[in-house]
Amino acid sequence: MLRREFHSRAIFVLNAVIGAALALPAAAYLFLPGKRKRAAGGWSDAGSVSSLTEEPRQAIIQRKRVDAWKTTLEEATAWVFKRDGKVTAFSPSCPHLGCGVSFKADQGGFYCPCHDSSFSIDGEVLSGPSPRALDQFETKVEGDRLWLGSVRRSDEA
Repeated sequence: MLRREFHSRAIFVLNAVIGAALALPAAAYLFLPGKRKRAAGGWSDAGSVSSLTEEPRQAIIQRKRVDAWKTTLEEATAWVFKRDGKVTAFSPSCPHLGCGVSFKADQGGFYCPCHDSSFSIDGEVLSGPSPRALDQFETKVEGDRLWLGSVRRSDEA
């Protein structure tokens, strides 16, 4: 083997190694499923169950949010109330575009002022462009404390 041929082959192998080092992470990014972003998780204390009434009130909760290596504590809200002994907690986000939903006692339901969607006290769509009912938090009661879990979309079983 001549020196010139050796150098040509060495350059070819070096280029192949560099190309593979660049191509493998790019292919993994494009074709392998990524890690799901972990949103707010766990259960959050939403207050005393005995203080709940039939009229929804906005409860402020603390949620732990994990984003890559950073964990932060953030405030979130939920519309909570108790009817017929059953505790319900709705997400304050409109299913249409995520605008803030408010409770209108005079109308007896929830209202999104941005695009004029209205919802019954049970969260069902009454009017407007909203594609589905209000999303609900998972709830559990321990003693006299109400705990809220993750938000379930209203169209999921």
